[in-house]
Amino acid sequence: MTSHFVDVTEIEGQQISAEQLDRTCHRYHWAAREVAGLYAVEAACGSGLGLELLLESAAHLSAGDYSPEVLESARATLGGRVPLGVFSADAMPFADSTLGAVLLFEALYYLPDIDKFFAEARRVLRPEGKLLIVTCNKDLFDFNPSPYTHEYLGVAELSERLRKWGFTPEFAGYTDVSKTSLRQRLLRPIKALAARANLVPKTMGGKRLLKRFFFGRLLTMPPNIAGIPFDYQPPVPIEPSRPDRRHKVIYCKAILEKGSGPATASGEMEKP
Repeated sequence: MTSHFVDVTEIEGQQISAEQLDRTCHRYHWAAREVAGLYAVEAACGSGLGLELLLESAAHLSAGDYSPEVLESARATLGGRVPLGVFSADAMPFADSTLGAVLLFEALYYLPDIDKFFAEARRVLRPEGKLLIVTCNKDLFDFNPSPYTHEYLGVAELSERLRKWGFTPEFAGYTDVSKTSLRQRLLRPIKALAARANLVPKTMGGKRLLKRFFFGRLLTMPPNIAGIPFDYQPPVPIEPSRPDRRHKVIYCKAILEKGSGPATASGEMEKP
């Protein structure tokens, strides 16, 4: 069943925190700079919140999601201007070595086999193509896992796994926990206890009251973020060999090394 992803996906009209909107805007402004002039695809694009912005800079843009129910929101917003398809990030409908960039935002942990996705990204990317990943930071002490997830990778684990598949990764962080509101900093221990006791609501709707408690006034998620004024500042570079304890969000740009052949159908790498 794919319909349960509706419960955990950011969709137009939902009540969200200002920080949540800021993080959504930031990751797509970062990506828009990285995909400029490239043939790009966003896998697990959800409701397509950032596709309009990516479309302004990419040479060509496609996108898709595993959940047809979630993808309907993207179809309604974009009106056919971006080719959309129902597919899994680990089985993309693109030929070998044809893409300049693959994006996967806040979805790596939903994949049953992360290595299968890395093999697939290696297959469809051209040499020196970019794999852009944004993921929550599981190495914070108050980290709360989402439902329906399989595996979370921190900076060190993600770096090791990507290098295994022939990628050279760079990492950066966003939303410094030491610079959040006083309310958030004071309530972090309470959030950590609630997460460990499995008391945090699992759905977007169930989290609404909790968000108001932690973040204050809530906003309404727009259909896309392209028209929202945003003062973009690059994320902060971080060390790839050890866990990051400072940022809520981890950014990864992984470049496919020259001479790396595509993965075979079995997921094994071909020798260069």
